Amino acid sequence: IPQDPSNQKCGRKKTVSFSSMPSEKKISSASDCISFMQAGCELKKVRPNSRIYNRFFTLDPDLQALRWEPSKKDLEKAKLDISAIKEIRLGKNTETFRNNGLADQISEDCALSVIHGENYESLDLVANSADVANIWVSGLRYLVSRSKQPLDLMESSHNTPRFAWLKTVFEAADVDGNGIMLEDTSVELIKKLNPTLKESKIRLKFKEIQKSKEKLTTRVTEEEFCEAFCELCTRPEVYFLLVQISKNKEYLDANDLMLFLEAEQGVAHITEEMCLDIIRRYELSQEGRLKGFLAIDGFTQYLLSPECDIFDPEHKKIVQDMTQPLSHYYINASHNTYLIEDQLRGPADINGYVRALKMSCRSIELDVCDGPDNEPIICNRNNMTSPLAFRSVIEVINKLAFFASEYPLILCLGNHCSVQQQKVMVQHMKRIFGNKLYTEAPLPSEAYLPSPEKLKMKIIVKGKKLPCDQDILEGEVTDEDEEAEISRRLSEDFSREPKLIWLCRELSDLVSLCKSVQYKDFETSMKAQNYWEMCSFSEAEASRIANEYPEDFVNYNKKFLSRVYPSAMRIDSSNLNPQDFWNCGCQIVAMNYQTPGPMMDLHTGWFLQNGGCGYVLRPSVMRDEVSYFSANTKGIVPGVSPQVLHVKIISGQNFPKPKGACAKGDVIDPYVCIEIHGIPADCTEQRTKTVQQNSDNPIFDESFEFQINLPELAMIRFVVLDDDYIGDEFIGQYTIPLECLQPGYRHIPLRSFVGDIMEHVTLFVHIAITNRSGGGKAQKRSLSVRIGKKAREYTMLRNTGLKTIDDIFKLAVHPLREATDMRENMQNAMVSVKELCGLPPIASLKQCILTLSSRLVSSDNTPSVTLCMKDVFPYLEPLGTMPDVQKKVLAAYDLMIQESRILIEMADITHDKIVQCQKAG
Repeated sequence: IPQDPSNQKCGRKKTVSFSSMPSEKKISSASDCISFMQAGCELKKVRPNSRIYNRFFTLDPDLQALRWEPSKKDLEKAKLDISAIKEIRLGKNTETFRNNGLADQISEDCALSVIHGENYESLDLVANSADVANIWVSGLRYLVSRSKQPLDLMESSHNTPRFAWLKTVFEAADVDGNGIMLEDTSVELIKKLNPTLKESKIRLKFKEIQKSKEKLTTRVTEEEFCEAFCELCTRPEVYFLLVQISKNKEYLDANDLMLFLEAEQGVAHITEEMCLDIIRRYELSQEGRLKGFLAIDGFTQYLLSPECDIFDPEHKKIVQDMTQPLSHYYINASHNTYLIEDQLRGPADINGYVRALKMSCRSIELDVCDGPDNEPIICNRNNMTSPLAFRSVIEVINKLAFFASEYPLILCLGNHCSVQQQKVMVQHMKRIFGNKLYTEAPLPSEAYLPSPEKLKMKIIVKGKKLPCDQDILEGEVTDEDEEAEISRRLSEDFSREPKLIWLCRELSDLVSLCKSVQYKDFETSMKAQNYWEMCSFSEAEASRIANEYPEDFVNYNKKFLSRVYPSAMRIDSSNLNPQDFWNCGCQIVAMNYQTPGPMMDLHTGWFLQNGGCGYVLRPSVMRDEVSYFSANTKGIVPGVSPQVLHVKIISGQNFPKPKGACAKGDVIDPYVCIEIHGIPADCTEQRTKTVQQNSDNPIFDESFEFQINLPELAMIRFVVLDDDYIGDEFIGQYTIPLECLQPGYRHIPLRSFVGDIMEHVTLFVHIAITNRSGGGKAQKRSLSVRIGKKAREYTMLRNTGLKTIDDIFKLAVHPLREATDMRENMQNAMVSVKELCGLPPIASLKQCILTLSSRLVSSDNTPSVTLCMKDVFPYLEPLGTMPDVQKKVLAAYDLMIQESRILIEMADITHDKIVQCQKAG
């Protein structure tokens, strides 16, 4: 009966996945999948004509066929023989799904297709949860791979390598050799094997097993121990993955692991020896280590290990060019570094400096006042209690300045001292810092600041300077901008002249590359400002400029350093959103390190990249002399290829209760929020459904897609929240720059509210990044993929109004079009191959070739094509006649090789033409 399409939304509602119900038996082996399928369940059957029917599907008791009812056909026709099945696909990866009008209402994670018969026909189904879809896909894959060798499935789950290993563990602990042990001993044993399990949960499992067998004794047999362990320690989502990637379906051998690492995890240059090494390190059974296979427990350990971290280890080293001018980097900066509480009442504390420098902060602030006994002090001028001696702060800075990073450290001096104590400051700095102090006068012949590389291990003082042309020992200069803003706010008199302060020549001479000047407007700056002079902007002023003159701000920041500080109105020391100012190229955005929360998460996450050295190179669109960029662009950024980020949130592990959630007992209802931060066009957030009452291993199984127009400025923040609690609902978060993501199946180590890593608390996800051509929104894929030439977005050129320049740039129009066509044609050809292989746009070419090769080998293992190299390009030639389906795939493969060839042969020539125009321009 055709259903009302409005009921067919999969997802969005508050749904409860069955594996999160405590009473349900979790899937932990192939036989669990088989039993579930034999009992049967309702699935929706999707037809190409946009019709969707509800049918009840079952697997025959003898495991030979799949049946469904009700059906107009007679019973023998409403079935599909397992032996006819060619492949099983998860997701909407067939023509039927791609062309069905209702497809966009079907969740990717609930869809599956069974491909059967010589013509690769498809039976397209939708389960009512991702979990059920996974069971059918895993069970059918298992049956298809095993149909080659018949065996009694029910008994097979007991002679798997896993059971053999558990038996040895049990026997080693069973000292008397009676084959039974005390419940306490068994609980200890399981706790030792899996430290994340709560003792109460293990005891409950033994009680359940005893009750089901109506036993009176609490002693545990070997069989019961194995059963309890498998039910408690098998993560169904990891089991489904293992079934998907292994030939045997119970464990991985080195070859399976190698294909998984190459095709799924994006690891290059992997060898069989490396895989055997992983197996030896992670497999728990002696037998597995000797024979070279990885069972579910070792595989789970491996996926949780640092080797599968989501953060790309390359970025834990310095990977960016450090020889560009200082103004081309974002610089990790702290505001009022001496505070560890709020700025209104907080006392000054030396730990503020220790913490900031250990977190590789490269711009710190010192507010210095006159102290007793002619010794300057650092203090919060709203709270003069507990001042710090300037000398002892300088000593701590000297000790830790290059503890976390060897790149230059900027000291922002707020000088409120008498001339006499200014001289004492200078003596201390010279004596303690010695030759680390950078005091060389800037060269007027240069146009840009020196590079971080050149300034390694140097301390740079930012402050006011006396005019060079007057030979005076001391003189008046205007007060620092931030101070001026605060006093102006307090006096309400905006027309007041800025306050003047006395400055001595010695202190003035310590300032070289970072001379503080006042900002008037961009026109004045572009004419009169020297590259070694820098302005500080209040948050309000910087926001106004960012909104009114975004392009000018970016251009200004190509040459000059800008410091942005939080508004004086933030008396609770809350933080501004640093991304708003990074988008305009501002390098030094000062953060209140003492105030945790989403803004500090973004700041900490951003500076994890580039080896955590405190300097991050800005995108090239913000550095090139001839480039035009406004953060407020809608959609595509000229000259940047957009990307699509595909995130599947699979499951969570060991979520703690939110802090302060005292009313609820131990139960939480978690959900995950994915936030994208970057230029405004990229900012968005999406959330998963809520899983009821499960903190140990909630299964979400939901996929999301985000188009990212400026990948170099994008960050992803994963936040786990508790849906129920009225007050504090934060459970954990992790923030990472897009450029540092590793593809494939990854565990994310969640951090607490104050930023500490929480042990064993993780989020299991799958990550893929594709070019935009892989399809924008999933449901419109088949339309947007083959963008005809008419609809293509070609790079346009802006007229400058200077004829000679415009004429030179006009020569680039044609090569730019050629370049776009080559790239788009190549991407379209790849998408066609993926579609015909029945793979989603996130699949890699390695996965396509694997699928292709399995199809091009006939049932008696003879290949139907031969691979031949023509001028180093790999072509596939058919041997004999082929079914139409295979011909189609080969044609698509041919086209892809053709387009690759054009791209490889023409790319350099076209690129050179474009570069020539740019240089001439």
